[in-house]
Amino acid sequence: MRPAHTVPFDGLLLGVSLATLEGERGYGEIHDGALGWRDGMLAYVGTRSDLPDVPTALAREVIGGAGWVTPAFVDCHTHLVFAGDRAREFELRLQGASYQDIARAGGGILSTVRATREAGEDALFAESLPRAQALVRDGVATLEIKSGYGLDFDSERRMLRVARRIGEMLGITVRTTYLAAHALPPEYAGDADGYVDALCDWLPRLHGEGLVDAVDAFCEGIGFSPAQVRRVFETARTRGVPVKLHADQLSDLGGAGLAAEFGGLSADHVEHTTEAGVRAMAASGTVAVLLPGAFHVLRDTKLPPLDAFRAHGVPMAVATDCNPGTSPLLSLRQAMQLACTHFRLTPEEALRGATVHGARALGLQDRGVLRVGMRADFVRWRIRHPAELCYWLGGELVDAVHIGGSALPRFEFE
Repeated sequence: MRPAHTVPFDGLLLGVSLATLEGERGYGEIHDGALGWRDGMLAYVGTRSDLPDVPTALAREVIGGAGWVTPAFVDCHTHLVFAGDRAREFELRLQGASYQDIARAGGGILSTVRATREAGEDALFAESLPRAQALVRDGVATLEIKSGYGLDFDSERRMLRVARRIGEMLGITVRTTYLAAHALPPEYAGDADGYVDALCDWLPRLHGEGLVDAVDAFCEGIGFSPAQVRRVFETARTRGVPVKLHADQLSDLGGAGLAAEFGGLSADHVEHTTEAGVRAMAASGTVAVLLPGAFHVLRDTKLPPLDAFRAHGVPMAVATDCNPGTSPLLSLRQAMQLACTHFRLTPEEALRGATVHGARALGLQDRGVLRVGMRADFVRWRIRHPAELCYWLGGELVDAVHIGGSALPRFEFE
């Protein structure tokens, strides 16, 4: 915990309690703690009393604090780049309209596709940036953003470019996921295999432009079949691109097992995943990404196999699934609360799901835990215990979000 001190820390935070999340269980609590960083990485994590010298001799900047510090959040599943909204559909559903009724009236995912296709890159960026800012304000420093509302080459490319711009603008890590296999566009009606051929052809071009960090698909009766998803994943494998999957949300098509077969980073939703799928995920190290926002909005009743995940040691991440149709959720902390309420996760499990396991679901090993050598991405919270992060419904609990040790500019919090 205490490295040899030769070069001054860039910053040293004192007087806080640390939830390091070290180890497999517990918060990894350190009281009257100290956190030091250098060159964007954590260089000291421990108690103030164990510091090797007086604070002013150790760091260029010494910051006094109170409350708790946790690793910064990792939102490992979002669809936040899109144009328009579907608030009217939400109202119609509450008045009794079915999904089919809404789709026949021109709504549903294809309404978002139309709006996204019509938006220029700057307009799409302007609409999407505030959603990312809302997540950052509530503790997120690493964000996954999927395509999938373009469904043609130019629009998918534009979505991925906007996702990259968001990361550059906010100074956060954004991981981009190619999700052209999200829905069947109208120009390919009745020809799903032809569309899969097309999106597989687009992947090498987009990856070659540096726009694709992972590949995803929607494996479902209303999405794409396991055989079609397999073709997408085989294309990704030829490019060395990791995969993840919208798996077993509405039915069991063996999606979790398919993701595991390809060494998938994650299988997401997983409400209908079977024991065999859980075992396959455990063997491959595939993370289960729980998305309680969609469960909540859709008023679902089928719980993911949580006890099986625990029994087989499958890590459980928690994410917002921020999207315009089924999870218009702009707070990962609220997703954690929903995971506790609907899925009976403990607050500790939910916090790990939004940090260390969320990072693992993106293939990132350098964040999610307060440990020497990890990225200095952390959040200072105005709380008296980490369980409060899942206890409070809303409210502003963040004191500061630090990225690489540097507190985000105040405009991010205005």
